[in-house]
Amino acid sequence: MGGFFGAVSRRSVVLDTFFGTDYHSHLGTRYGGMVVFDAEEGFRRAIHHIDNAQFRTKFEQDLPEFKGTSAIGCISDADPQPLLVRSHLGMYAVSTIGMINNAEELISRYFSDHGHQFMSMSSGKVNQTELTAALINEKDDFVSGIRHAQEVIEGSMTILLLLSDGSIIAARDLMGRLPVLIGRDENGHCVSFESFAYQKLEYAKAYELGPGEIVHIYADRFEILQPRRDKMKICAFLWAYYGYPNSDYEGVNVEVMRYRNGASMARTEMENGTLPDVDYVAGIPDSGVPHAIGYSNESHKPFARPFVKYTPTWPRSFMPLHQEERNRIAKMKQVPVNELIEGKKLLFVDDSIVRGTQLRETVNFLYESGAEEVHMRAACPPLMFRCRFLNFSRAESEMDLLARQIVRELEGEEGDRHLEEYADARTERGQCLLKTICKRFGFSSLGYQGIDEMLAAIGLDKEQVCTYCWTGKE
Repeated sequence: MGGFFGAVSRRSVVLDTFFGTDYHSHLGTRYGGMVVFDAEEGFRRAIHHIDNAQFRTKFEQDLPEFKGTSAIGCISDADPQPLLVRSHLGMYAVSTIGMINNAEELISRYFSDHGHQFMSMSSGKVNQTELTAALINEKDDFVSGIRHAQEVIEGSMTILLLLSDGSIIAARDLMGRLPVLIGRDENGHCVSFESFAYQKLEYAKAYELGPGEIVHIYADRFEILQPRRDKMKICAFLWAYYGYPNSDYEGVNVEVMRYRNGASMARTEMENGTLPDVDYVAGIPDSGVPHAIGYSNESHKPFARPFVKYTPTWPRSFMPLHQEERNRIAKMKQVPVNELIEGKKLLFVDDSIVRGTQLRETVNFLYESGAEEVHMRAACPPLMFRCRFLNFSRAESEMDLLARQIVRELEGEEGDRHLEEYADARTERGQCLLKTICKRFGFSSLGYQGIDEMLAAIGLDKEQVCTYCWTGKE
């Protein structure tokens, strides 16, 4: 995944962009970048690896060298960025969030006969931000170029440009899978992924871009260059997992949705008579906690924290890059509250179950700490498909997903024809999936939130929400 923040003003925006970008650190752990523009000095850029350090600590050393009244910054799990581009459209900086599934096809189609070269990363893949910029440069103006890039890319692409006049162009992806918001203060404007980022910097909400909308942002105004499209497919995982608790997307707060979602799960179990008799309801930190609070409140089962995460030295759960090291760090971070575990029956709610590797460590840790029973609930349906639009998971294929692994074990390739049944606990196949996962992990019981119930907790028209990773339907 990734996040961004930009600002253009009549005053210096270096610190605003520094702190605004840092407020997006929960969205990525690989690269951080900033570009600042000054009318006299031009562009100045810095990019750092943030695999093993926070954004703040990497960029504090750059701040004295930065000067300017406009800037953009980004957190990226995909590519080093923002990039500086020199083309017939002028000098500009570009940052992107999204995924390109047809990169090789695009290079072959548009650039094979033009002597165009792309810098290859260590993986051999092309930097998708560089490819996006090359597609923009195919046209004679930025709006035509952005629209061209977004239309030929299979996947999605949200784009932020910092131009050589100090203005910013922001383009939300065609289906509005991610949010883009504009804030305003007395001196200028900012653009942000997360709403709380600009609120903490004392900007007021000015505008929320619609799907496919392109906006030109100046210090004193913003202009709509391309109107919004009617159809939207905003990512449901924003609310279920990676959105920050105090953020609002399309007017729906993340924390409030999670309370509703957890309550919905408990209510369904109470109606079905499947609510287990437990001593405590708990959440897998951090994003599972509000789902668990909602579950606890609705079920009238006490909420507790049987273990806490030790975060001063390892604050982010999906770092470092290597799975074995991530598992070890995840286990090291879990500090038990023995009085709340020994001899207790516990029900945990997690935001999702993706690969299940860290969850296995958690369950083993709880039993080793003396738990009598460990029940698990996932706040969304079983993940059956790798996301084709956003890089929010390091799963390389569907077979990296726990639910798909189980389906393949149970029925081989034939099971792929019945994924909808496996995702529905009311079916025989759905029950078989739950029992098999319980046996593998040692859960006393397992439940997934239903897709209709999750969408109801979000509260938007279900046709406007992307659920591809659960249903495989665009």
